[in-house]
Amino acid sequence: MLPFKVHILGCGSALPTPKHFASSQVVEIRGKMFLIDCGEGTQVQLRQSKINFSKISSVFISHLHGDHCFGVIGLISTFGMLGRVAPLHIYAHKDFERILLLEIEFFCSGLEYEVIFHEIDTSASSIIYEDRSLTVETIPLEHRVPCCGFLFKEKPTLPHIRRDMIDFYNIPLCYCNNIKNGEDFTLPDGKIIPSSSLTRPSDPPRKYAYCSDTAYIPTLHKLIDGADLLYHESTYCEDKLSHAKMYCHSTARQAAKVAHDANVKKLILGHYSARYSDEEEILKEAQEVFPNSFLTHELDVFDV
Repeated sequence: MLPFKVHILGCGSALPTPKHFASSQVVEIRGKMFLIDCGEGTQVQLRQSKINFSKISSVFISHLHGDHCFGVIGLISTFGMLGRVAPLHIYAHKDFERILLLEIEFFCSGLEYEVIFHEIDTSASSIIYEDRSLTVETIPLEHRVPCCGFLFKEKPTLPHIRRDMIDFYNIPLCYCNNIKNGEDFTLPDGKIIPSSSLTRPSDPPRKYAYCSDTAYIPTLHKLIDGADLLYHESTYCEDKLSHAKMYCHSTARQAAKVAHDANVKKLILGHYSARYSDEEEILKEAQEVFPNSFLTHELDVFDV
């Protein structure tokens, strides 16, 4: 299977600490790189992770709190200094466009590449990006400002050729694409070999759900059902449930409940409150509900 990875650049919450960087991740899929959120320090973490800056084609901003977007203008400036010429696509709530344009005019005049802004509706689930192999959908969330998550979904691929069968029947390789597309093959003696005998099923499409800052949503699982990997914020433990409700965040137990109800394969946690010096208590709480839960740390890489 082709690589589908999530690189954790930052997993802390709003208050900066020496331990964690602000929210940022890179989704790597089939050689393409997509940046999700861009808090302070994102550029440093990109360097640390040895991710090629030039491969980042799009930036998805979940909401307009500083720990998720303060790093964008610095990244744009650095791209300019590195001689970027390819367009950079920014997907965010409409209010970010005027802020971004002012910053670009003031700090980054004379860019030799285009910054293309895409307004997203954080209140609806819709496809905001699509190419031949992938779609990205918004996941409406509940926070103190308009906020959404992102669902990265592979498109189904064609079946795999069974090379042993191709060789057995001496079928020319030039027919393989037709066979993968469902065409049967007729041997010189007239015998028809069905394509199903010459192929094996394709790999099931993979899904990654990124659920940024949000209050617990009992129905959220319906939008991310069956995801291979789920990132769900887990700012607090249940001992701070009142804080979670006040600030529209989730506890580790609530994140695990979403993972359980959505039948995901793996849950990764993040956006830890600076109150916790040891996130193991966050992990323990989540694993009581959903055993296949893991903490995120800076520079971790998770396979989808």
